[in-house]
Amino acid sequence: MSTQIFLASTLYGTATLAAALDSGCFDAADRRILLVSNNAATPETTPSVDRMPGFERLRDRFDDVVSWNETIFPFHPSGWSPRLGDVPMWERHLRLAWDIGDDDVALVVESLQVHPALGVAQIFTDAPLTVYADGLMSYGPTRTKLDPLVGGRVERLLHLDLVPGLTPLLLTEFGVEPEIVPSGRFTAVLAELADTGDGLPESGEPALLLGQYLSALGVLSADEEEDLHVRMLTGVAGLGHTRVVFKAHPTAPARFTRTLEREAERLGVDLAVVETPVLAEVLFQRTRPALVVGCFSTALLTASALYGLPVARVGTETLLDRLTPYENSNRVPVTIADALLPDLADPAAVTEQRPGIDAAALTELVRTVGYAMQAKLYPELRPTAEKYLSTRLDARTWRYFKRRRIASLALPGVVPSQLAFIPRNATVRRVARRARYLKRAVRR
Repeated sequence: MSTQIFLASTLYGTATLAAALDSGCFDAADRRILLVSNNAATPETTPSVDRMPGFERLRDRFDDVVSWNETIFPFHPSGWSPRLGDVPMWERHLRLAWDIGDDDVALVVESLQVHPALGVAQIFTDAPLTVYADGLMSYGPTRTKLDPLVGGRVERLLHLDLVPGLTPLLLTEFGVEPEIVPSGRFTAVLAELADTGDGLPESGEPALLLGQYLSALGVLSADEEEDLHVRMLTGVAGLGHTRVVFKAHPTAPARFTRTLEREAERLGVDLAVVETPVLAEVLFQRTRPALVVGCFSTALLTASALYGLPVARVGTETLLDRLTPYENSNRVPVTIADALLPDLADPAAVTEQRPGIDAAALTELVRTVGYAMQAKLYPELRPTAEKYLSTRLDARTWRYFKRRRIASLALPGVVPSQLAFIPRNATVRRVARRARYLKRAVRR
């Protein structure tokens, strides 16, 4: 007997899994379990995937639905992992609780480098792994070094072709091959959800603004995020849009919408606020927006690549400067949005939908940023980074890098070329460490 366990924390991810199943991306199994995890900071006040509008349309792809939150209660999915000595006990417990018995188990998870996916993978120690990506982070590097006992079990990476011509970097350090989930299958699944959700605006080709609640990530303050939304509204009003829909993030505070409503009244704009927890893609189909505006939401790329809708981005330059540490996993999604999508502040670029750069240039940029983020995981990318920084570094592209990071890696742009050998020279590094130690000793 064989059991496949699919871990999902978002409706978008569940739709991705449904499209992969419909496309025959998985071998036949005697049983398929959807393991639902609510990773919100306060799960008790945020609807889980299986309680969101449209979930029932996807439910029939799975034999059972199990809650990870209930399984590990009272612990939080994002902060709990099994202790090493407890792993055998946890596997026995889950096999009994989920009626798996001695079945051969295969795991399909998202964001393997963090919990809950990592914890589930650690419990089922012999299970082969498939990782699926429900956003833009798959184009960037693995955010931390994975235990080879986990990373070595990953057989493939399933992803949507949101940026045609760009290949994911995630998990390539383990030789994992990316595999595209057919876009046609994904949009067919999303079409099943088109009439879900109550109280949503209907067609009318409005400008659609996407809220992300970035202040919850500590990247922006609440006031700065409110200002970002106002910039979206004034930007689309300046382009002549008089009907605007704002899709609020489900966990964002009500004050965000009140500020927008006052600004809309001042501008004479008809504003509708959507607080129902539906996918942005449902609104794409229901309203057929004339323009989709956001910061770096995955939905911007879905709108452009899969629905052919005009898009624009706002605030990415600020985020590139604010994201810390440099290896923050949001850096590549922000970089892609900033480099590829037209800036709302440039009306001509928005009207003509001029892409910032082509696929080849974007690939070089993402690979260079990826190397700067995780140089130890991807040493083979150094020649690409050196070439890019030697030939393409200018006032526009400096926003994607930090001088201190470039200098620490002795990459072109900060360190003279004759000193570029230093980070790769063990003797020089050893002497430098000894000098720092002696300097600290003298100070003491």
